[in-house]
Amino acid sequence: MQNLRKKFPVLNQYIYANTASAGLLSEDLMEWRQGHDLDYLIGGSEMKNKGFAHMPEIKKTVGKFFNCRSENVALVPNFSLGFNLLLEGLPKDKKVLLVNKDYPSVNWPFETRNFKRDYVDADEHMEEHIHAKVKKRDIDVLALSLVQWVDGVRIDFDFLKDLKREFPDLMIVADGTQYCGTEPFDFEASGIDILGTSAYKWMLAGYGNGFFLVKDGAMEHFDLKGIGNGSVDNDASKRNSITFCKFLEPGHLDSFNFGSLEFAVDFLDDIGLDNVQAQLQKLSKRAMSAFSELDLLQPAIAKRKQHSTIFNVKGDEKLFNKLTEQNVVASPRGGGIRLSFHFYNTEEEIDVIATLLKRWASN
Repeated sequence: MQNLRKKFPVLNQYIYANTASAGLLSEDLMEWRQGHDLDYLIGGSEMKNKGFAHMPEIKKTVGKFFNCRSENVALVPNFSLGFNLLLEGLPKDKKVLLVNKDYPSVNWPFETRNFKRDYVDADEHMEEHIHAKVKKRDIDVLALSLVQWVDGVRIDFDFLKDLKREFPDLMIVADGTQYCGTEPFDFEASGIDILGTSAYKWMLAGYGNGFFLVKDGAMEHFDLKGIGNGSVDNDASKRNSITFCKFLEPGHLDSFNFGSLEFAVDFLDDIGLDNVQAQLQKLSKRAMSAFSELDLLQPAIAKRKQHSTIFNVKGDEKLFNKLTEQNVVASPRGGGIRLSFHFYNTEEEIDVIATLLKRWASN
């Protein structure tokens, strides 16, 4: 992983603990993008038409990466737009279980459409609370982020599989934006029916691209309304035979943005998600130990059996500004300071942050 750091020039200037906000741009991806736009400059519409024709291959790349059939992959500019298109087709009589303080783009679309709702907290007993709510048999949809954006609480994936097995009629819809790209993931083998993701964070694909993965059984619950020329790939004869995922693609798909997604998937595939996972597990363990020792984490975080590499440490604006002055890039979130670490971070960087926090805490 040390050699990979050279591909991310930001790391020469900062301790970058902010992937939960924006993943870094690699030199390799930048070079691909420059080549793409040079081709566009020279080729114009001829080049772009080739890009549109390449979209099915990009879907195959994404599908293979996550074990999902390519026809069940929808390419979207970001999670939020895709999710709103999706929910326009979900009957309003469905009762939805949400997580309190989950990412706004997960909860708000249900709330503004006045779905019947219930909530659980993302604490050490989150899975138990979810099971108790679902067991009452009045929940139709569980919608949540796989990793919570403020403090990094991660749902137990085995729990989701068991939950789906016990309650097969429950539809599980997940936002993987703070998860995808951190470890190997088999969509077909998971308990999740629909997974949507923006790819500019942990997948390092830049802004303007994302995807949805959909299982066949979930499609029957929707009557999708989003439609446009992109849904038929400029062929009006397909108007009455639009497949499910094409309803989520009503407009042009940009070869620059989705080519970046394809490049990023290939990049992570070359590294190996097993290797990424191993590095993140080391970083998570080091950060959990260091921040717990300083009593900077909420008690519920330390009590969970597994955690991501997103941590929210106690700290105000003054402390955040001190970190910034020391070239530590983080984000103020949820009344604390969110620190997040990807494979290009090191245990030594976590130690530096912990040393700074300990010094200022003792003053």
